[in-house]
Order: sequence, then structure tokens, then C-alpha cells
Amino acid sequence: MSKLIVVTGGAGFVGTHLCRKLQEQGHRVISLDNYFTGSRENHVSGVEYREGHTKDIEESIPESPDLVYHLGEYSRVEKSFEDIETVWDLNKTGTFAVLEFVRRRGAKIVYAGSSTKFAGEGSGKDQSPYAWTKATNTELVKNYAAWYGIPYAITYFYNVYGPGERAGAFGTVIEIYRQSFLKGRPLGVSLPGTQTRNFTHVSDIVDGLVRVGEHGEGDEYGIGDERAYAVKEVAELFGAQIVMLPERAGNRMSSIVDTTRVRALGWEPKTHLAEYIEGIRKEEAEEPKETRVLVFTTTFHPVAGPAEEALCTLMEKMPEVQFDIVTTLFSKSAVGAKSPISNATVHRVGWGSPLDKYLLPLLGARVARMLAKEHEYLFSWSVMASYGTLAALSVRRNGKVPLLVTLADQRIGWFERMFIRIFMRKSDQVYASFPDQTKKLASLKDRMSLRKSLGEGDAFANQVRFAYAQTLQAQYKRSV
Repeated sequence: MSKLIVVTGGAGFVGTHLCRKLQEQGHRVISLDNYFTGSRENHVSGVEYREGHTKDIEESIPESPDLVYHLGEYSRVEKSFEDIETVWDLNKTGTFAVLEFVRRRGAKIVYAGSSTKFAGEGSGKDQSPYAWTKATNTELVKNYAAWYGIPYAITYFYNVYGPGERAGAFGTVIEIYRQSFLKGRPLGVSLPGTQTRNFTHVSDIVDGLVRVGEHGEGDEYGIGDERAYAVKEVAELFGAQIVMLPERAGNRMSSIVDTTRVRALGWEPKTHLAEYIEGIRKEEAEEPKETRVLVFTTTFHPVAGPAEEALCTLMEKMPEVQFDIVTTLFSKSAVGAKSPISNATVHRVGWGSPLDKYLLPLLGARVARMLAKEHEYLFSWSVMASYGTLAALSVRRNGKVPLLVTLADQRIGWFERMFIRIFMRKSDQVYASFPDQTKKLASLKDRMSLRKSLGEGDAFANQVRFAYAQTLQAQYKRSV
């Protein structure tokens, strides 16, 4: 029988495939998406799309659906540490409103839980803001069912991949690797590289969701391919250059896949990762490009603090990547000094005085423009929101080199906030390295507007900035 079905996050990766499947089965499908990570390019003909936050679901959807698939939540582990307000807004405030909606409408809810809660014999649920909100939401769904008699089912996805994946800051690892491989880019693997994941094709996820929506009741519907791969093993399957990156916070080592309940509904995985990657390898790849990054920093060795030391540590761990560093002399001790890292070339401006920093926006920009004519950079990176950023903005504008700005160990006072508001909107991405910086950086809405795409270098820059933040925090703790 045809049903009225609501899919929150229906313009996202999994949501798009689910909407298409449900629509093909003859159901009336309504998607509710705020387009935080969803895209209008994903719209499926015949599906009704409504833009809005899940906390406003009552106003957006006056109809009474038979079934609600709740997929519209924040879904990245590592990034959740720096986006905790957004995580709470989408995963707690939004999910509470969805539960109230199904309670009032008498609809069944299928909740997309997270397999992170099964990692580390259950300790994984506390390893990141994302994991905690998802794990506690499964308890909330079950309690709502017990308190109000709501029909429900809870599913758990295991690293979904397939057509329509995203790369970039909110990307999934397989799509990040796919795009990097086809463009001749290195594949970043966070240490130790032996952490295992169960990768499941999106068509198999959707098949499981549909079966659970029709016949499932209760918890523990794990939808995942039982074959586990170490992350480094996945990178090796692509046959590309591999760059090992520092370990990330919240990076679980393994998780348990239990498909007993969904298999009882007739489900089984039909597409396997190794076959999918082999298909990618048969695609025509572009000629390998330079793996090169243009870095701007006010000072560099021998004048160095925690921010510069963290940069050196990161560069040492990425010997296959070439770093061009535009900086100042700043001190007479820096005259003639070379980089202590073999894969870094230093380009200094000034006369050996602390006043050199005021010359960096002009002289540094000139040096950077000359370098941009000689090399094709993945992206430019200003380690601090300061004078180097002004030079980097010049290259971004004239040389079309996308700009990543990270706030290192600098204080965020009124001047820095004013600087960020005035100049940072001209950059492509701005990120803090410490939680207290994130609070002071700008409002939640403003911070999201400071995170645009870096283009072809997006995926690699995302890996680099995560690694840098972790390295900086570790070295800063040792220095104080």
C-alpha cells in the first residue's frame, strides 16, 4: 500500500538514495532538509522537498505521515569537537522535535543511530560529541516508545559509500580517497592506520532501511558489511601514494557489526568495497599533479613558538608533500637560516627586525605571486589570522589559489575578532585549533559562513588542518 513517508535529511547522501527508492515503490515522499550538508542537486523527481530545520518540523510538515525516517543529523566524528553547538542544535534539539512530531501524529519512526557507540566495548559512545549525542538519542527514542507507545526501529550504519558521496570537510573517507586518487593526490591515513572499519554500499543501506521501515520493530538493526578493512589497507587498495597523518581525537580503533536482526528480514550485502575500488581504478585518472602547499606564517625557525613547532612536526610526518613557506626574517638570527625540515623551502622577506611583519602583506604577497606562477598548489594556508593572511588573500585573488586559515595559539581579542570579520570572509575556510578560540571566533552562523570549498585541494586540506590542530594542542601542552 502507498504510504506518506517523511525523510529528514532527504537531500543528503543516504537520504537521496532512500527517497528515490521509496518514490519508485509508489509512496508519497516528503523530504525535510536544511541543506547544511544536503544539496539541491540531489533532488529526485516526484519527491516533495521542503527546506527547514528539524526543530521546526511541525511548521514545515502539517501532514500526518505513516512513517518518518530520521536521517537529518550532524554526522561527522572528528569535526564534532569544533562544531559542538551545531551538533547539539541538530542532534539534540532537532531530534527532540522530531520525536514530538511522531508522538502527536502517531507515526512510526526509523532512527538512524551511529555504530560509534559499539566501539571499544561500548566506550565509543563517549569519545566525541557526535558519538555521545547519537548514543543518547537511541536511548531517547526507546524511552519515547515506552512512554508514549510510539512504533519505532533503530538502525546503525557502518561507513556508507557509493554514488553521491561528499568529499571536503564533511566528506566520507572513500569519496575523499576516490577524488584524490583520480586527481593524482596522496591519500592521508591517520595514525596508526590499523584502525578498522566496515564499509557498506549505500544501495545495501537503503535496502536495509526499507526492510526495517516495513517490518522492523525495536533496536539493534545493524546494517553493515561484516568484512572489516584497516584504513591503511583501504588506501593501499587504491594503489596511490600514502601520507601518514597524526592520530585524531575520537578516532576509534574498531567496532562490532551485528546484522542478525536485519538479516532476519531477508537483508544481505550485495556490493563489496574491494570490488567498488577496483571499478574506480579502472576509471581514467588524470596525470599526477604536484603535491605542494603554500604556507604563510609571520615567523619561522629559528624564531619559533608552539605554532611553528607544530608546523615542523606536521611537515616531518608528511615527507612526500612539498611546503613553500612565506615568512619574515623578523630577527638577525634568521638571516641565512634554512628550514630544519627537508621538504620545506623558506622564502623570507624583510631586514631582520620585528617590524618586518608589517612588510609581509606587501612583500610576502609579491613572493607568493611569483611562486604561484611556477607551481600548482593544492591550497594556500595561513597558519595564523594575521599579516600572513593579507599576503595569502592577494594570491587567492590574483592566482586563484584557495585559502585555508587556521588560528594557531593566538589570543582572540577584540582586534582579532574585528580582523576576522573584515578579512576572513574573503578566504575559503577559517578554523580554530582550540575550543575556546571557536567560542570567540564568531557566532555559530558566522562560523559556518567561513567554511567554503577549497576546490581540488579540499579533501587534503581537511586532513592537514585536523592533523595540525592535534599536533599543536599536544605541543602546546608540553610547552606550558
